[in-house]
Amino acid sequence: APLSGKIEPQESQEAAVVREVREEVGLTVQPLCKVWENVSASGSHTLHWWLAAYVGGELTLDRREVSDACWVTVDEISGLEQTFAGDRLFFQQVFQLL
Repeated sequence: APLSGKIEPQESQEAAVVREVREEVGLTVQPLCKVWENVSASGSHTLHWWLAAYVGGELTLDRREVSDACWVTVDEISGLEQTFAGDRLFFQQVFQLL
């Protein structure tokens, strides 16, 4: 699944993108633009999808939050079994338009 997390009180979506990526995989990114939003599979919250540019850092996983990481193509992510339906929809329909 894509990196994710909650927005902290008084934190912007952009700041949350930077913080969550750094916390979960050790990379520094620059948020470029919000590209989509959808309701979570549980229906309890809204997911905000951002496009971000890699700025620096080495891939270093926080094992408390991320069990594994790899680069995949759009076709490959669509076939991942543990991907939420909303994630697959994004990569099949929205991502290709960016």
